[in-house]
Amino acid sequence: QVQLVESGGGLVQAGGSLRLSCAASTRTFSSYAMGWFRQTPGKEREFVSAIGASGGVTDYEDSVKGRFTISRDNAENAVYLQMNSLKPDDTAVYYCAADLRRTAPSRSPLVYNYWGQGTQVTVSS
Repeated sequence: QVQLVESGGGLVQAGGSLRLSCAASTRTFSSYAMGWFRQTPGKEREFVSAIGASGGVTDYEDSVKGRFTISRDNAENAVYLQMNSLKPDDTAVYYCAADLRRTAPSRSPLVYNYWGQGTQVTVSS
């Protein structure tokens, strides 16, 4: 069983920055890939970014490339999403997720076994 707890969401003006954190309660955090997804009302959960188990491989959805950076600290059992140059379209609930079966990052929400409760990010224009 893995528990994931996100933090760092909030209200920010367009162009601003936020850093999301996700803390994992597990002894084997360094063994699996992690992802960030987001969801707005009435829409499906969408991929934002993912990182491999060692942190050496990352992937980003096209609209966030160059603005968001995913990273992880395996010693701290945490994954982060640094979000810069935020836009109103980035407004959503952001979720971190753990894929215990793979070390490589995946874009599909179907492969992730565990999810956090989500943190709201609101970007005002």
